[in-house]
Amino acid sequence: MPRTLVIDTATAACSVALIEDASVIAQAHEVVGRGHAERLVPMIAELPDGGRADAVLVDCGPGSFTGVRVGLAAAIGLGIGWGVPVTGYTSTALVAAAAFADVVTADELAVVLEGGHGELFVQAFDRSLTPLGALASLKPDTALGVVAGRPAVGSGVRWLPASPGIEALPDASRAVLLPATHRALPPRPIYGRAPDAKPQPPRA
Repeated sequence: MPRTLVIDTATAACSVALIEDASVIAQAHEVVGRGHAERLVPMIAELPDGGRADAVLVDCGPGSFTGVRVGLAAAIGLGIGWGVPVTGYTSTALVAAAAFADVVTADELAVVLEGGHGELFVQAFDRSLTPLGALASLKPDTALGVVAGRPAVGSGVRWLPASPGIEALPDASRAVLLPATHRALPPRPIYGRAPDAKPQPPRA
């Protein structure tokens, strides 16, 4: 893997890392909730060589609408400025990869991330990081059907009724765990649900 700047602002965490040959050269990770735009550029600047890399890898979502856009805008801008390729990954795959590496011994798990309007982004994976169904944005009671007895991991587990889980947020430094196929998405947002804004009907 060439030296790669990883940017992750899709959730409450603001996270950056420089990785090369499956090793983490430097990283920074803060749970900011909001304000990713203000923290991201200084965090990148504090990396060795100002974060300069041969490629940029960015979390495309799902997550916060604003957070996803902040990360993608920064990644695409740096890619243009440095003349390097920009690719993406999903927040659900990254959380799954880290959980399998660190704490989950089962062959399957369900990633549960906080969404909007009282819903959760839910997606199940097996240990090879193969999705066991499409990403869905669901009410907590309905999300239990996707969890279906699997270990639940992510920022949304506290909203699952009567289902213990492992709280986790995406961390850019854990991108070293993703297979190449999971680091090759086009740098476009994955919102996980329809936008809140609705187009206005044409005036008569």
